[in-house]
Amino acid sequence: MFPREYRGVAFVVGLFLAVQLGALALVPEFAESGYQAVENPDDPTNSVVYVLAILVMTGVMLAAFKYNFDGAIRLLIVGTSAWLSWYVFSALVSPLAAAVPAAAVGVGLLVYPEWYVIDTAGVLMGAGAAGLFGISFGLLPALILLAFLAVYDAISVYGTEHMLSLAEGVMDLNIPVVLVIPLSLSYSLLGADGEEADDGGGDGDDESDEAADADEDGDVDVSDPTPIEERDAFFIGLGDAVIPAVLVASAATFSPAAGLAVPLVGVNLPALLAMVGSLAGLLVLMSWVIKGRPHAGLPLLNGGAIGGYLIGSVVAGVPLADAMGLAAFL
Repeated sequence: MFPREYRGVAFVVGLFLAVQLGALALVPEFAESGYQAVENPDDPTNSVVYVLAILVMTGVMLAAFKYNFDGAIRLLIVGTSAWLSWYVFSALVSPLAAAVPAAAVGVGLLVYPEWYVIDTAGVLMGAGAAGLFGISFGLLPALILLAFLAVYDAISVYGTEHMLSLAEGVMDLNIPVVLVIPLSLSYSLLGADGEEADDGGGDGDDESDEAADADEDGDVDVSDPTPIEERDAFFIGLGDAVIPAVLVASAATFSPAAGLAVPLVGVNLPALLAMVGSLAGLLVLMSWVIKGRPHAGLPLLNGGAIGGYLIGSVVAGVPLADAMGLAAFL
């Protein structure tokens, strides 16, 4: 592995950690502010509703790209990013004051969507979404959500391949549905005319140079087997960071395990090992991508998070029935 690939992997890990730690820091503030989105977070049908929403949104976006409504999708995602950023900033300042930096995030994405603007918005958006879902999904709904999305991700990438079509449309919009991982200090997502620039491959072929595309649920595009050493950047879905972080935040909120003395964030052993497991899955994923073997992200990431969570629960002395949220049904 070349130094630039080490830097790229370290950058990805840093972004994932920022989303997870951000979600953990936000959970107490969100819970205290009454941001829980459902009346009963232990109801497993909450996961069904969210999954149906994903399917509907996927269909809407595919239709929008087919009928040239790309601009509407871009405005929707930018607006969602500003809205979620407001939740994050409102945990630090008053709701009115939070509107100022949240609006700045939206304006920045519209006016100057350079890679670091997109990544900053993505981290804010990811931490906010993971925190909100974490306090709204109890343990069983969170586990169901991660398991289903891992299977769905694999099917949609290797089977139907419709996520690859969605990824191609998303990549042209410069929005924080993907995280941009630069491998060169001189890399720029934007050209002099404000449009997406050639990533440094030198051949001007955007389709072959766009590295590992990603969709909104979080997959690394299997359509481009180009090794990372031949690229100046690669892309990974924001969902890859958000979905495992939902379980991390849910475990920190609902697990009966004792809390750990960690500054600034409320975390217990199941949540901590869920983080470790997801990062282990990320490292495996990145090792495959670096070798030119792109892969759907969520099977590895969610699998690692679930495995780490269950191990952490057992070590913390939590019965598996309680850890899986099944005790109330037995």
